[in-house]
Amino acid sequence: MKATLTPSTQLANFVAHLEFEDIPEAVVRRTEDLFLDWFGSALAGKAGRPVQIIEAIAQQMGPKEGASEVLMSRRGTSPMFAALVNGASSHYAEQDDVHNGSVFHPAAVIFPAVLAMAQDRGASGRDLITASVAGYEAGIRIGEFLGRSHYKIFHTTGTVGTVASAIAVGRLINLSPEKMLHAMGSAGTQAAGLWEFLRDAADSKQLHTAKAAADGLLAACLAEQGFTGAKQILEGRQGMGAGMSEHSDVSCLTDRLGERWATIETSFKFHAACRHTHPAADALQKLMQDHKLAVADVVEVVTHVHQGAIDVLGPVVNPETVHQAKFSMGTVLGLIACHGAAGVNEFEQFYRDPSVADFRVRVKMLLDEEVDGAYPARWIGKVTVHTRDGRVLHDRVDEPKGDPGNTLSRPELETKALALAAFGDAASEAEMHTAFQTLWNISKLDRVGRLLPE
Repeated sequence: MKATLTPSTQLANFVAHLEFEDIPEAVVRRTEDLFLDWFGSALAGKAGRPVQIIEAIAQQMGPKEGASEVLMSRRGTSPMFAALVNGASSHYAEQDDVHNGSVFHPAAVIFPAVLAMAQDRGASGRDLITASVAGYEAGIRIGEFLGRSHYKIFHTTGTVGTVASAIAVGRLINLSPEKMLHAMGSAGTQAAGLWEFLRDAADSKQLHTAKAAADGLLAACLAEQGFTGAKQILEGRQGMGAGMSEHSDVSCLTDRLGERWATIETSFKFHAACRHTHPAADALQKLMQDHKLAVADVVEVVTHVHQGAIDVLGPVVNPETVHQAKFSMGTVLGLIACHGAAGVNEFEQFYRDPSVADFRVRVKMLLDEEVDGAYPARWIGKVTVHTRDGRVLHDRVDEPKGDPGNTLSRPELETKALALAAFGDAASEAEMHTAFQTLWNISKLDRVGRLLPE
């Protein structure tokens, strides 16, 4: 009798055997979109003090030259240190992509590792796309496997991201299914990231993505050399599901592999804030525009949210830093109401503004049965606004801006990337337009080289 393959083995087999020709054209195009979107976020991170510290350490401890590009400083180094710094940089502006159902930000951990290894190994653009899709498909399913209870304590992008990074790099360097399984084991045993940093306005979030990208790359390279890892690190009795989730669902790991392309389900972030704030922000913006409300007209805003939003945003009461402000529902809605946007520049200039602080205390979060029941597959935005003249107004958004059904066009993605690069003072407009031509045609490259001039 033929032995039944474990879910981890089935997943390893799928990603190890994935070929560019297997990927539908729409998924290839979406991956190009996601890669360009990530590029802008990685450049924006140059402005971040935590990212600058990680880059300073990388310069002290890593190679002084190499083929792998550190985007913020345009220097070359080893794949591991490039992945480390670019991973940290990618998550700083809070505008990197997100997959709703897994509550996972794939780009911030997959692209830094894949780009670094592709540049080092002289891989083609088709190789980069294939590896990235492998990382997205596996990482999203692993996030869904761990579920909502995992996200309550653990930063999924740090934990799942380590395994997704390992899988993406493993595919790039052509690991066999057996070695891919070992890479997953070594990645899973390193997986980490806890939400406690939000209470202290600590810098940990950049460390989460930095280490996920670099440690995943390390796990893949170790497996290439014969280093072994646990073969059921995901679903085993002492694996990630057992230790990091109350209700892991093993069926998610192999859900319609090769039929359902989860990569294409990934959303872009329109506002420069935690994704949990976006549905309410869109709903409030729509309501204020439709009813022609001014800030002074609003007495109270009730945001009807899912439990995950309360878990992550609830600890942030009086934000002390720009980054902490991005996890404050009241601050985000205050920027929307007072300044019409919650982009990187609005946060830098206005998060301490008295008008925003005054609006923040008028915002409440209330657990909503409909919204919570739909989450995480759907992120519904519902708000109730009490006005100074006694009206009670309601509005909702069923697909926030950036979701697959309300996505960003390529011109919108370019505009967003230009703004992020300018915010980080990391690339000129001319350099960005040159990079756009490369990125929109990356699958045609025989060899992935530098994205920016030295």
